[in-house]
Amino acid sequence: MDEQLFFKVLNSLCTSKEIFYFLSSVEVMSDTMASGALQRISEVEVDDNGLKNPGVLEDEVFRALCFQFEFESSKLSNTGLLNALQALIKLRVDPQSTLMASLLSEGEERLGKGQLTAENLCALGESLLELEGPSCATLEQIVNHMQERDIERWSTREIVMVYKILQVMVKEGKQCQNLLNRLNSVTLCTVSQLSPNFASVILNSLVVLRQTRAVPLVSALCKHSVKHVPYFTDHELVNVLGAFLYFGQKVQIFTEALERHIPKSILTMHPQTVSKIMQYCCKNMILSKPIFDAVAESFISNADRLTTDQIAAYIVPFGTLNYLPPSAPSLFRKLETVLHARLRHFQPHTLLNLLHSCVLIQRYPINFLPKIFSPYFLQKLQAQPPGLNRVVMSQLTQLFLTVTLECPFYEGPKLLSKYQAKAFPMLHSSPDFHILKRVKTGLLYLLKKRIYFASEVSTPYFYVVDIEIKLDEEGFVLPATQLEEVHRRIALCVDGQNRFCAHSHNLLGEEAIKQRHLQLLGYEVVQLPFFEIENLQNTRKVADYLHKKIFPCTYG
Repeated sequence: MDEQLFFKVLNSLCTSKEIFYFLSSVEVMSDTMASGALQRISEVEVDDNGLKNPGVLEDEVFRALCFQFEFESSKLSNTGLLNALQALIKLRVDPQSTLMASLLSEGEERLGKGQLTAENLCALGESLLELEGPSCATLEQIVNHMQERDIERWSTREIVMVYKILQVMVKEGKQCQNLLNRLNSVTLCTVSQLSPNFASVILNSLVVLRQTRAVPLVSALCKHSVKHVPYFTDHELVNVLGAFLYFGQKVQIFTEALERHIPKSILTMHPQTVSKIMQYCCKNMILSKPIFDAVAESFISNADRLTTDQIAAYIVPFGTLNYLPPSAPSLFRKLETVLHARLRHFQPHTLLNLLHSCVLIQRYPINFLPKIFSPYFLQKLQAQPPGLNRVVMSQLTQLFLTVTLECPFYEGPKLLSKYQAKAFPMLHSSPDFHILKRVKTGLLYLLKKRIYFASEVSTPYFYVVDIEIKLDEEGFVLPATQLEEVHRRIALCVDGQNRFCAHSHNLLGEEAIKQRHLQLLGYEVVQLPFFEIENLQNTRKVADYLHKKIFPCTYG
């Protein structure tokens, strides 16, 4: 049969049964046609979950094809040999079988003799990478052959394959940075031609190879990824997000692309992809309401199918970024149901992170706190990394403070004092030095003397107040060191940009709970956000602003 006609008929067939019937009617076929038939069988019989019907490998026609390849491997064309090898790997044929050993041996022999074209080298490299534990020496040989050609003339497919090979070589302790530097430079010129899959693979390689100095390439790939967001597979999107996180990339148009894509696609997304999206938002402090609202709806529908780590990954960012979605009542009802059913399956630190994030947004896990405060659970926390470090102690203390101040009806066990933190090492709590300095200068202008306010004041309740002002019963300002006759305490919260979500006026959860607790502890909390202060042009205007905020009754 004419080869062109053969492939036209072959590609129109959609089941292995049809393909086998067709092949049995062809009396003579070239090795290119036979390898094409194997490739078509692999296309219809293999999906994301593997081989759909293992019985295919036992079919008489399939075995006859394999017999030809096994015993006539030395007579095959390069294309026929390598296409067959790729198809058989995809079909999960045993790599230790005599068939696979024959094809691999023939491929490596031709490699050693320099008989493979650039396209052949790519096909062999891709096949070896698909197999478990490929020989680093063979992969290195492929790269050496490819370097004999001008690297600037490599196709995008060749570039991607070399990145994958270099990952293996570096893991084996080979030094490849000189080649990587050249490859990174060449890739930078081809970024605009990369498919979603190739862009994802290269970004993942740059992470694995720790190419932190390849900033121009990383930036270009991240920007290029924006247009591919709707077309990435779940696995590809996870790789891209992982690269954004590793390299600290923040591209606003990428977030906007996610906002357009995720609400439409979330119901078909793998939970691990959604978890990675939430990790990306949380680490970069991106409060994207379209994304968070879609994730909340997805959780309500799919929570029973999530792992405990995925449950935490979905929920914790809501607390961290201090956001309650419109579906909050249903969301937290579902979370409580899941916790009741699967509480014992959670790792101690995962459970603590989850419950702590809930109290940040005033969702109180009263029914589960007796377990958290039990000596047995605390011992388990201590035994597992990171143990009872300062962050863990502060989370426990904040849970305890929350039930003490906000849930007076709680009658369960309390947190033992030895587990209570003496001060909170809050990640984003340190005040913005520039804004704090302007506020102090304005206060000095307003109050005339420095003795009338104190900064960074530790309270008996573990929180640190940015600036404290004390007043007597008549409302007069007292020296900061005075302890008697203090009738009112004013806590000034100098909230720099680091205490808000990115590009937003929404306070982070840890700052919101601090201000809430200070208020319940008797402080008059006055918030001084950066976006109100930074545009004030001089000290007098800052003082005027502070007078209005702190002493509104005497202003004017």
